[in-house]
Amino acid sequence: MNDCRAAVITAHNQPLEIQRVSVPDLEPGALLVRIAASTLCGTDVHRWHGPLGDGDSLPIITGHEPCGYVEEINGERTDILGNPVKRGDRLVWSYVACGSCYYCSVALQPCICPGRASWGHNRSDRFPYLLGSCAEYMYVPPPCLIIKVPEEVSSASAAASACAYRTVMHGFERLGAIKSNEIVVIQGSGPLGNFATAVARDHGAKRVLVIGAPAARLEVTKRMGADGVLNLEEVIDPKDRRQWVRDHSDGRGADIVIQVANNTAVPEGLTLLRDGGRFVNIGAGGNANISVRSLPQEMTFHTIRSGEPRHWLQAIDFLASRKKTFPFEEMISASYTLEQVNEALQAMASYRVVKAVINF
Repeated sequence: MNDCRAAVITAHNQPLEIQRVSVPDLEPGALLVRIAASTLCGTDVHRWHGPLGDGDSLPIITGHEPCGYVEEINGERTDILGNPVKRGDRLVWSYVACGSCYYCSVALQPCICPGRASWGHNRSDRFPYLLGSCAEYMYVPPPCLIIKVPEEVSSASAAASACAYRTVMHGFERLGAIKSNEIVVIQGSGPLGNFATAVARDHGAKRVLVIGAPAARLEVTKRMGADGVLNLEEVIDPKDRRQWVRDHSDGRGADIVIQVANNTAVPEGLTLLRDGGRFVNIGAGGNANISVRSLPQEMTFHTIRSGEPRHWLQAIDFLASRKKTFPFEEMISASYTLEQVNEALQAMASYRVVKAVINF
């Protein structure tokens, strides 16, 4: 096999092309994975619309949320738990930090390693070519840590764990324990928001409130464990949204606010938080100014970027062990073929679907 089909961005804001892309020779320790499912993320839409801050260089294979089956291995490999990896295993795999810079070796903060490798923005005409998940095959570099996917988890949900869900797990780890008396407000009802709703419910929050849109997404949010939802498209005045939160929190505001929309939601989110509360900022994109004088007193502000390998494992384990409690499959709301990738991106861009998946 010399090449395979892949969805390639050749120009921003133009339809992606289905091209034949070279299959590379495997370095020692590398894997070739036959993709079973690739879920799409808001970042994929943003990258399609125009280069992001990290400076994209075209052409690139879109997609960074893969799940697939081992096709080839160059040498012996084990997964994150020490179990042997063999052909036919279904898996997801982590990003790769350099391991030797200040952030990796001293600060122990590999998610902000300046040399960290990730997927979905790598040139498809340079080795190793297949570093985007909207392709029939994907190259797994030797340093990646591997997480096997159990039978209880669908390939689509496992793919979503490779970005959205593991970032949420990272956020909750940084947040720390949720007390049984604490009220959580979540800004956003997309895949991140709905998964965060399930995790907050599971972690013992007294009440989980979600502010988002459109109505179809909020119906899924309710089934993911939200005690109350507020539709942004119906309640358009931020003052009314703030009053809604206070009405549900004895007038104080939320103990915890988790922002999973984008950065433009942060100023409003801070007005929903009580003095001494905790704010978790996950949603990326957009920009906003914050008035320091209006910050809640003695609050804690966590910013979250991506995740470490254990967060991939935590997301997969949560999906498997809570399958009977939460309807995770409802968050994968539309399935497309590789040839329909442009339709899938348009559906994500217009919020017609919660999460789109390219199935192979």
